[in-house]
Amino acid sequence: MTDKPDGPFKLNRTRIFLLAMGVIVLLISISMMAGGLGSYNALKEAANAAKEPTAEQLQGTAE
Repeated sequence: MTDKPDGPFKLNRTRIFLLAMGVIVLLISISMMAGGLGSYNALKEAANAAKEPTAEQLQGTAE
């Protein structure tokens, strides 16, 4: 009957689970930002390449 309450910083199952979920969300966010930037650069390069006609398009108009 002398159960003392848990301290505010004591780790129990619920707090460990919440910390693990926070770490997973953080990793997903970082990976999305890293992948998102690469995809954005690839899209930008593709858009710039699409502004100029390809060699096949030039040959088609010359004939």
